[in-house]
Amino acid sequence: MVNKDQVSGVAKQAKGAVTEAAGKLTGNKKTELKGKAEKVEGKVQKAAGDVKEKVRKAH
Repeated sequence: MVNKDQVSGVAKQAKGAVTEAAGKLTGNKKTELKGKAEKVEGKVQKAAGDVKEKVRKAH
């Protein structure tokens, strides 16, 4: 089963990748860095969701 944090985390990672790519294409470093930050935030959120899921399965 997948939880909300896992789904949101993956979505943020995808959005961040698109934002980062747009920044690279346009030469906009600020947008590129924003995309990288969103990807990291998404990875952290997904990891938190993974931990919650493991705890839920353990009980």
